[in-house]
Parts: sequence; structure tokens; C-alpha cells
Amino acid sequence: MAKALPIMFQGTHSDAGKSVIATAFCRIFAQSGWKTAPFKSQNMSLNSYVTIDGKEIGRAQGIQAEAAGVVATTDMNPILIKPSREYESQIVVHGRPYKNMQALAYRSEFFEKGLAIIRESLDVLMNEYDRIVIEGAGSPAEINLNDRELVNMRVAHMANAPVVLIGDIERGGVFASLVGTLQLLEKEERQRIIGVIINKFRGDLALLKPGLDWFEQYTGVPVLGVVPYLPNLHIDAEDSVSLDQVPTTANPEKDIDIAVIRYPKIANFTDIDPFFAEPDCHVRFVTTASQLGKPDLLILPGSKNTIEDLLYMKRHGIAAQIEKLFHHHKVMIIGICGGYQMLGAIIRDPFEVETPIRETEGLGLLPIATTLEREKTTILSEGIVTFAGERFAVKGYEIHMGRSEPLAGYIPLIEMHGLEMHRRKEGGKSEDERVMGTYFHDLFHNDAFRESLLNHLRRQKGLAPLYGRKSFRTLREEAFDRLAACVKRHVRVEEIEEKMHVFQRRLNRSKLNLCAIKPLTLKERC
Repeated sequence: MAKALPIMFQGTHSDAGKSVIATAFCRIFAQSGWKTAPFKSQNMSLNSYVTIDGKEIGRAQGIQAEAAGVVATTDMNPILIKPSREYESQIVVHGRPYKNMQALAYRSEFFEKGLAIIRESLDVLMNEYDRIVIEGAGSPAEINLNDRELVNMRVAHMANAPVVLIGDIERGGVFASLVGTLQLLEKEERQRIIGVIINKFRGDLALLKPGLDWFEQYTGVPVLGVVPYLPNLHIDAEDSVSLDQVPTTANPEKDIDIAVIRYPKIANFTDIDPFFAEPDCHVRFVTTASQLGKPDLLILPGSKNTIEDLLYMKRHGIAAQIEKLFHHHKVMIIGICGGYQMLGAIIRDPFEVETPIRETEGLGLLPIATTLEREKTTILSEGIVTFAGERFAVKGYEIHMGRSEPLAGYIPLIEMHGLEMHRRKEGGKSEDERVMGTYFHDLFHNDAFRESLLNHLRRQKGLAPLYGRKSFRTLREEAFDRLAACVKRHVRVEEIEEKMHVFQRRLNRSKLNLCAIKPLTLKERC
């Protein structure tokens, strides 16, 4: 018999804060001594996390596992959808590419298979853990999709989990979105909602109190907490919606200006996160040539469609502006994964892995030629980076479909470690080290290398170096504890736990099963 006690967090819309609240509860339960696992049945995200056995899952579930103090597995996110082209995505099942599918085909052809995969993973977690923190996606009230959805109420029924609904007050209209979501749910689904949490609140709670009282009287659903907006929370974002809050212009009050290209299929942009925590750095994501300015460091991040994102930069004048910055303003440029491929001489896609475009010229700033392949590399990696006359041990992970071969003048960036990777050279750099590229994600998470890089930039500007920068891993652990403390202070966690027990006992008696529930007609619901 399954032993785990589940709780599920759903939102009124994407980016309502489901991932952050779920992360908080993973930490809270772990601090209470419960062996806790996160779970998201189906995740649509271009931010990935590599498990210890070299499999790929959504970044959010990997981070939630870290918050819970457990090793991440593919059962925590058995289905990962990675958009690659308009209306088409790569479907990753248990950490390995399954196939590329268009949205309609996925919905019509994959549903039953997906349902079986989810049920199997959920069963594994329910039998191995004490608590399961389940995260939904989008909104449970997307009535055009609900008959074949695989991530919200169907999963809640499958797990016999009570649901807490989360609303984002920062966007405005939080009461309308909460009430509207509740009214669009079927009767049985509404009965599964044990309360709501209002997220990202700024201001005087006394001014919100009349609205909270009205909401509870109108809906009969309790407000279980109001979580304040938490600035500088160094926890990885799930998807690029969060980038809308990142500035595009430079901040003259900061010593180091870091510009990151935000192309349409940007992936694993969490590589940049450590710079947000540095006191002398200002990070901005840019989408146009005019926004580039003259940064101290320009980063080309990962991409799920390298060729089309490169063509996007060429069409919009960004590629030409990058060449100007390199040749005339001596800007340092670093490419990660897809960004590394773009820095090379040429990118080929002979098997149409990402696009029908078979070949395109790169930016020509590194002597490499890339060929995209059918097989994806997903692996945890470590090695030695040689930079500014020093050697730094680094750890990270690789997720890529391509292989980059050296051309004349190639200088490697990293000497890989490990039995399978002994003496393998990875990445590349220019002779003056103003251009560097690598497949190595989390490169900047390595504290000693990041400190050396930033101090190199500082010296170039005539500034004194800064030493003793704080470990980013330590900052993240502190962020988990800070988040958990905040949620415990502002959310009735003990009441939620009691409702979890009561709800589970009631559901065990009634043996509810979503698959057997007949949706109410409009007349019955009214």
C-alpha cells in the first residue's frame, strides 16, 4: 500500500509561483524529518537538469529535489516537453528523447501512453517517500484542454491529493482569477481545493484584509496564506516567462555590465544565475541590437534551436552588432552550449534534427564546425579550465544534440576528467581569451572560476579585484531556508498538513477515481 501523503499546488496561470511554493514545501517537509519527493507529471520547459545517472528532467524538479535533500530521478518529472519550433516540441520520456511531435499529435496520440508513464512514476514515488509535493502547470481551468490534460486535476485524482490553488497578486486581478478558476472547475474538482495562497504580495496586509474576508465568504474556500514578494531569491526559474522581469538596460551604479542574448528558443538560462548574486554585477537580457550597448561581458546562452536562433540574430542585426563589439570595443564574449555552436564557423543539421535548414554560417569567432546529431548527450561532467594563466577545477553538465570539431587554430578551454572522458578536450577559446565557448552548463556556478573571470573584467576596467565572493551553492541553500521560513511564517502550514491527513482518509474511503468521473453538464453544475 502506498505510504506517501501527497499535496498538490496548482495556479490560476503560468508563473503564479507554483514552483517556488512547491520548493518551499519540499524544504519544510524535509526539515520536519519527512523523506520528500517533488513531482511534476509533465513539464514544458527549456530549462533542464541532469540527474546523477545522466538523464534529463525539468530544472524545477531537480532544484526541488535539492531543497528536499534527495537525489533527483526521472520519476519526479517523467515527461518533459521542450519546444523546438512553432507548434513542435521534443518529447523527453524518463530523461531520454522520445520523438519530436506537433501539439495536436501529442494530444491525440500520446495521451494514453503518457497516462501510463505518469501513473507508474507516481506509484514509485508514493511507495518510496513519506511526502509528495506535486506541481501542476498553467491553470486547471483551461477548459479547451481538460478532457486530455496530463498535469493538473487528473494527476490530483490519480494521487488522491488535495489541492492548494495559488494566485499571483503582482499581476493584478488576483480575486477575479481565483474566483474564475474555482467556478470553471467541475464540482468534484472544486471539492479537492482545500484552500488558496496569494503569492508575491507587496504592501500593507491590512489593506488586503477586506478582500480576503470577501473571498472566503463568497467562495467558502479558506485563504491559507499571503506570501510576500521575496527579492533576490537565488532559486532557479522554471521557464523564460520569468525573464520578463529582468531589465534590458545597463545600470551605471554597478561595476560590471553583463548582457545576455535572449533569443526565441533560449534554453538553460539559469547558467547566468550566479551573476545575479554578485554585488558588483548587473545582468540584463537583450532582444534587439540597440539594447546591446557596450557590455563588459556578452553571453550567448543555450538554445533549443541553434540555427533558427542564429538566423534570428542575423535578421535583427544582433549578429552584426556582436561583431562590432568584438572588433571595435574589445568586449569579452562567452557562449554556452548552443551559444558556443553559434560562435563557430559553421553549423550543419544534415538529419534535420532541429530545422529543415541544413547548414548556416556561424559568427566565425571560434575555429569550430558543429554537426547536429540524432543522439542527445546528457551527462554530468567535470574537468580543468585554464584561464588567465590559472587552472580551475569545474563541475557541470552537458545537454546537447551536436558535436563540435576543431578547425585550424583551435585552443581547448577545458580538459575533461573521468574514465570515459580522459584527456578529452572540451570547449574552445581565442588566443587572447576574449572569446570562449563550451558545452559545459553551470560553468559560472564554479566559484573560483567565476571570481577569476569577474576580477579579470574588473582589472580591464582599472578596478581593484574583489576576493572572498560567496559560494553560490551556499547562497542557494540559504535561499531554500529563507523561503521555507517565509512560507512557514505567512502560510498556515500545520492546517494544510491536517487537511492532507483528513482529505486522504476521506478519499481512501470514497475511492475517488477521475477516470470514472463523468463531467457534470452545465445544467447540473448550475
